[in-house]
Amino acid sequence: MSVIRNSSFYVRLPILLAFALAGGIFIGAKVGGNRNSGGVAKGYQKYREILSLIDRDYVDTVNMEQLVDYSIEKMLEKLDPHTTYIPANDIHMARAQLESDFDGIGVEFNIFHDTVSVIAPLAGGPSEAAGIRAGDKIVEANGVKLAGKNLDNGLVFNTLRGPRGSKVKVGIVRRGVKDILYFNITRDKIPQYSIEAAYMVDNSTGYIKVSRFAANTYDEFKKSLVNLKKQGLQQLVLDLRGNPGGYMDRATNMVDELLAGNKLIVYTDGKEARYDQRVNASQPGIFEKGPVIVLIDEGSASASEIVAGALQDNDRALVVGRRSFGKGLVQAPIPLEDGSELRLTISRYYTPSGRSIQKEYSHDGTGDYEKDIEKRYEHGEFFNADSIKLNTTKTYRTAKGRLVYGGGGIMPDVFVSLDTSYNTKYLAELFNNNILREYALNYVTDHRRELDKMTYDDFRRKFVVTDGMLKQLTDMATREGVTFREKDFQRSKAYIATQTKALIARTAWRRSEKDGLNNEYYQITSDQDLVFQTALRSFPKAVALEQGKIASSK
Repeated sequence: MSVIRNSSFYVRLPILLAFALAGGIFIGAKVGGNRNSGGVAKGYQKYREILSLIDRDYVDTVNMEQLVDYSIEKMLEKLDPHTTYIPANDIHMARAQLESDFDGIGVEFNIFHDTVSVIAPLAGGPSEAAGIRAGDKIVEANGVKLAGKNLDNGLVFNTLRGPRGSKVKVGIVRRGVKDILYFNITRDKIPQYSIEAAYMVDNSTGYIKVSRFAANTYDEFKKSLVNLKKQGLQQLVLDLRGNPGGYMDRATNMVDELLAGNKLIVYTDGKEARYDQRVNASQPGIFEKGPVIVLIDEGSASASEIVAGALQDNDRALVVGRRSFGKGLVQAPIPLEDGSELRLTISRYYTPSGRSIQKEYSHDGTGDYEKDIEKRYEHGEFFNADSIKLNTTKTYRTAKGRLVYGGGGIMPDVFVSLDTSYNTKYLAELFNNNILREYALNYVTDHRRELDKMTYDDFRRKFVVTDGMLKQLTDMATREGVTFREKDFQRSKAYIATQTKALIARTAWRRSEKDGLNNEYYQITSDQDLVFQTALRSFPKAVALEQGKIASSK
């Protein structure tokens, strides 16, 4: 089961930081022993004494478990922004972001008008086998109502997910059927994918978009790379925009497929030597020759920065986009006895040139670290490279002598400003209310016979989102309480039309669903993607970089 997230920058700006903070670099570690056991024992004794006094003598009844969780969270705030404590009841959802599968009924859904709409049953999953269709509305599960103002993603996940082999009775409202339909579905293992797209842009250029570094990411990447090579891959665009990170070894393994010899990829440095490691390329890679361009932005964090930094420092790839997030701290996930988890920062990572990508943070309570993305936007960094505040005291050299900077993210070799030409309040409200996705789903349901007569290639070349279709879409939005704004609509019109076409294609074809790929959507939206189009025009620079013809920076 998966849910589509909004893509407008206005929608994602407030949550970019949340994703980057939730993401990270994770390595396995056995943490034990300490250098100050006396201090720990003294602190534990004081803490235990206070808890006992509260439990015994405090005037009101206190939920001790909540109190302990709160005290732990406040204590960790005095460390770094990425050391976190995850209570036992939240651990399943937290881990799901890095797992490659989960147990559930296997549907992709969209919440619209306080209702769960099925975008599509996942191929080979239990919902598909039971007869669930795109366009169905899930209104209940095991007697739990899935509709109304209290409906959110958490309620849907908690209700539909469950142990493999367990059963759930799902109530469905289907267009053209008067009564609620009930399906008994046996939950099963449902794969999650982290490669969102992998296709040939033209006869020689391949494109791979990686959304996170999860358990299966490296295997998915290898498979995609092999398939593209069979189709004539000679130059590659690797898209890491919005990728919040994940497992460190998946990132380094990915770099190894692109980097020849035994060049350094990354190294870590912690308080204790057991957390120090150096990772070098160690095996013949699938694509060690041929120009590579890596796309990054302010949402690219941690493991994404390992990949971008390693390829940039080794002069293996040209980096295009905007400055990355700036997270260079490594966490070890440590399970606790009650089922909760501590994600403890145990080391810092450094790129091959010696750069620490971690941006500055403090414990002064100002929240500056959490507001960094917002401040970059307000400062103008997203629109002008000259607005980027570089730490000129932290300069480094790549393998071929190019100048790079440390102290806060990966700086791109080719800067691309944020495209806000289509952004309006009206567009943001369309995304917030899931209007575009619901309209696309309804359109495919109503025009299935027409679409079935077309190939995807014909659709991509010939299909036009007409003014009449846009009128239907805006009328739907008005019925859902989104006030129509003519001036905003005209400014966003081309973008709305492209997104609508892409979502129709995604819903109607989904020919790559078995691999979790979303090629149709990205192929259609790429024409309006300024960073992607700049990357294609930058391949002469990437070729020169690979051939060693780019002069050293002064």
